[in-house]
Amino acid sequence: MVLLTVAVSLKSLKPPPCDALCKKASTLQIGFFYLSLYVLTLGTGGTKPNISTFGADQFDDFHPGEKLQKNSFFNWWLFSVFFGAFVAQTVMVYIQVNVGWGLGYGIPTLGLFISFFVFMVGTPYYRHRMVRTVDNPINRVVRVLVSAIRKWKVAVPANPSQLYELDDKEYQASGTRRIPHTPALRFLDKAATPVQHGQLGRTGHGPRLCTVTQVEETKLMMGMLPVWLATLIPSTVLAQVNTLFVKQGATMDRHVGSHGFQIPAATLGAFITLCMLISVPIYDRYFVPFIRRHTGNPRGISLLQRMGIGYFIQILVMVIASATEVKRLRVISEHNLATTMEPVPISIFWLLPQYVLLGVADVFTSIAMLEFFYDQSPGDMQSLGTALFPSSLGIGNFISSFLLTTVANITGRGGHKSWIVNSLNDSHLDYYYAFIAILCFLNMIFFLVIAKFYVYKKEGNGTVPCDQPSHLEFMPLFKLQPETKDSCLPETQNLQPHV
Repeated sequence: MVLLTVAVSLKSLKPPPCDALCKKASTLQIGFFYLSLYVLTLGTGGTKPNISTFGADQFDDFHPGEKLQKNSFFNWWLFSVFFGAFVAQTVMVYIQVNVGWGLGYGIPTLGLFISFFVFMVGTPYYRHRMVRTVDNPINRVVRVLVSAIRKWKVAVPANPSQLYELDDKEYQASGTRRIPHTPALRFLDKAATPVQHGQLGRTGHGPRLCTVTQVEETKLMMGMLPVWLATLIPSTVLAQVNTLFVKQGATMDRHVGSHGFQIPAATLGAFITLCMLISVPIYDRYFVPFIRRHTGNPRGISLLQRMGIGYFIQILVMVIASATEVKRLRVISEHNLATTMEPVPISIFWLLPQYVLLGVADVFTSIAMLEFFYDQSPGDMQSLGTALFPSSLGIGNFISSFLLTTVANITGRGGHKSWIVNSLNDSHLDYYYAFIAILCFLNMIFFLVIAKFYVYKKEGNGTVPCDQPSHLEFMPLFKLQPETKDSCLPETQNLQPHV
């Protein structure tokens, strides 16, 4: 952020102001600007998967009270993220447009310095997971896959107790947990199958023999991949907010009130964040306790059910977006504005329903995705699992660009008019949005099939008595449920497939 602030503040590092024509930025200016973005991306890639994981690790899974409170953590964690996004989309956008980009980037840079200081001051009070293993989690997954492939001719014993596993004392000494055997993906059990001396050219020990726990870790990570694939199209829908939705709004009437105040098109995205800020407390404080009484699930509904509801709402969003675009194109036709750059005489607030519904959908999808990838990952791989969430968002942006380019090229073949041209007033975004809605519907079917057969990770029961104080009791935000005998019951999730 320091580099980015410098890039937009120093005259030598930014192009001169536009007069009649805008001068092209120099190679140095472009290089420094992109260097700032890449450094920011590198830092974001290191913090995003780890901050939420570190925050969730502050809750003790073996303390029943903290385990119940942990179910609310991701709701409030993303609530804080949504609040920051709301400030960025309103206050920061206004400052950048009306005051200057230097101040607009300087304020969040100062905020990062303050956040870093607060984080360092709190370091002695954080709860750290003591893990003595230094093995890279990706190496462990690759080792299991390679071992299973190299022993593809080896028969897996019918009795799981014949598979190779360490004693519990060795796991306790290393600060890790033993994972029990599951019947899923039995091919990977070959990696933990001992072989006779001389078979495969050497003994089965060493790099070719993995423990049951290592195999189960790999099963958990591979089991999440189909769910991750089902999140890519919904992430593509989210990518429309900062691309086509903004360009669409820029063509519409953006005046508010009788004083001629004109809102930036990107500011409308704040309604998504505002809707999230309203929906998260309602979901956590009212919806979850009400549904919990009927389902018995500590989260109210399962994580995959929560994601599915959000995906269904996203289908409605794209249908409404297509219908709204039909309305906008009808107004353009009535006023013969297809070949002009004049604002379309239709209020930008016609886009509000799709923004609001997308905010509601995000409360279901984004929070559930983040919590799912954390919760279903092995204990030593939760940072890696959590990284699947931002990776889905990033790939969703690439898919969005790919789809837009591909659709524009294919529909423009054979002398036909392309759906997407330089002027949105002469384009057919309604067709494109309908196409995205169809993709969402097909993805929803795929997701339902995956969710139907997904088996949740089995969790151990808590062992800490309820009368033992929690180190989180001073945090009123997480004291959402009254202390009752029922709240002392440990949460268990059996191996039962359900949506």
